[in-house]
Amino acid sequence: MILPVLAAAASASGHIRFDQLGLDPVLFNIGGFALRWYSLAYITGIVVGWWYLLRLLAQPGAPMAKRHADDLVFYATLGIILGGRIGYVLFYSPDMILHPLRILRLWDGGMSFHGGVIGTSLGLILFARANKLDWLRIHDYVACCVPFGLFFGRIANFINAELWGRPTDVAWGIIFPHTVPFPLPEPARHPSQLYEAALEGIVLFAILAFAFWRTRARYQPGRLVGLFLVGYGLARYIVEFFREPDRQYATGLLGTPGTHMGQLLCLPMILGGAYLMATAPRRRTRVEPIAGGTSVA
Repeated sequence: MILPVLAAAASASGHIRFDQLGLDPVLFNIGGFALRWYSLAYITGIVVGWWYLLRLLAQPGAPMAKRHADDLVFYATLGIILGGRIGYVLFYSPDMILHPLRILRLWDGGMSFHGGVIGTSLGLILFARANKLDWLRIHDYVACCVPFGLFFGRIANFINAELWGRPTDVAWGIIFPHTVPFPLPEPARHPSQLYEAALEGIVLFAILAFAFWRTRARYQPGRLVGLFLVGYGLARYIVEFFREPDRQYATGLLGTPGTHMGQLLCLPMILGGAYLMATAPRRRTRVEPIAGGTSVA
């Protein structure tokens, strides 16, 4: 709903200037303590994802009991933070390795979703082994909850006026501040953060919710997490065509003009997800619930 509103406003007065939207990266500041929208996005994504996970676990054939959810959230959160930060350093800013203290400055920004996926997956595998649970089925359930975090995170990116899109003449283009060196005029840009919020958050959640609630996908280990990987990979790959590339990859990647690091990292996600979906039927077995209830054929 955000894009039509922006387009309607822009049609009367030209492109919208971001500084006219009244958005501030800091939600409030009390006694030197500043709560930023970006931090709130992480917290909200985790809390809402945890709430939705409990709803999923209440259905027949759950791979773990509700009592496991709290420990799982701890492992997943640790994986998100460590994996996201380490992934950012390795994929986008390897020069930070020479300045280790900068890596610890999480409040300065710089998190990689792909690194977060790897970190979270490792955390879930450790959690499953510690509790003697099926790690792949746990991944299926967690994958259904991830779009919440993606949605809130991309909205926070927009509020922070970061990760903006390429220059454009579309009616809903937004003039973000400090995108080109002064005194060059700031061009209107695609609000690619909102594109990602819509595709990676709303659309991907709807697809996974349909697969979970309306089909028997959750009884085929790997089906849901594979669907997530393919869905996210395709959404991110497409949006990268509208998103301004990271400065170090402005001229392309691996000698290919226009190719972004984000697109390159999506390719193994899409391939891996397709493999998990294609092989899911052969992993179909009788599902024994962890807590209560009867077997699910």
